[in-house]
Amino acid sequence: MCTAIAKELALQADYLNGEKIATLYWGGGTPSLLTAAELQIILDSVNKHFSLEENLEQTLEANPDDLTTEKLVLLRNLGFNRLSIGIQSFDDEVLKFFNRAHSAKEALKCMELARDAGFNNISMDLIYAIPGQSVDNWKKNIDRALALHPEHISAYSLTIEEKTVFGNWNRKGKLKPAEENDAALHFTTLMDVAEQNGYEHYEISNFCKPGFYSRHNSSYWKQAHYLGVGPSAHSYNSVSRQANVSSNSRYQKSIEAGIVPAEIEVLTRENKINEYIFTTLRTSWGCDLSHLLETHGYDLTSTEVLQKMKAQEWVIQRGTILLLTRKGKLLADQIASDLFISD
Repeated sequence: MCTAIAKELALQADYLNGEKIATLYWGGGTPSLLTAAELQIILDSVNKHFSLEENLEQTLEANPDDLTTEKLVLLRNLGFNRLSIGIQSFDDEVLKFFNRAHSAKEALKCMELARDAGFNNISMDLIYAIPGQSVDNWKKNIDRALALHPEHISAYSLTIEEKTVFGNWNRKGKLKPAEENDAALHFTTLMDVAEQNGYEHYEISNFCKPGFYSRHNSSYWKQAHYLGVGPSAHSYNSVSRQANVSSNSRYQKSIEAGIVPAEIEVLTRENKINEYIFTTLRTSWGCDLSHLLETHGYDLTSTEVLQKMKAQEWVIQRGTILLLTRKGKLLADQIASDLFISD
């Protein structure tokens, strides 16, 4: 698979039109299982076909049980300077519920090992709104996370997808999703505790110490161009969006034949406006109404739905910037959807 990804990088060499690469993000699976030789194959292809910025942010997604001292030293030597660790919870019962391979003790240990290896930019993933989880239990998880002083925290409400184990359990009555009010209370608890500890809530699901925004994810929310390689990877260049096939075998066969196996969607004016609203409104930088008007000829300020949202105190406007209020952050997806246009 690594050889196929290296070949795709060669095939996609012109996708970004010579733009310098500011971030490399290794995710979408368990890249921490790759060997030094496998990682090097991909890195060599990146360096051969693309120009990289000097202060490159290079992130690796990892599970706590994969991060040994040897692996961490290897990653540092290969130029990785940021980790995104899928801790999910510091409660062993919850980890068993998720069928995670690591324990809370291993989660704590991997953070210690990462610091010892020289990583000073670490993000951890947490999940809330777990069925049966009390607010006190969730707050204990937040407190244990903050005690480790991560530079960044990504926290997501548990969603139960239909074609998953949890979806099957839900259909059979073995799993009842958390109530919306409970999920909202967990989220407001997280916002309160994070703010009290000096973390900036810069995107709905993301919190960081000052200066430690995820440069990679921020580029998505700011509509920067990006290239994704490998099965299921997505790419965007402001004109179109493309998605690679998810099948490993179909992906490899196509790459061997010199064809990138991707579906391409040419973006309409409606697509561009709606995506801009959806991504920017989630952030602390907000949605620039002047950009919508000047770039797309769309005057959102004149719409009746926006005026109603202001009256309900879901959004506020500062100059030309539209921002979610604290109340609005609880309804971010609904608010964005209601502001979408339909040509």
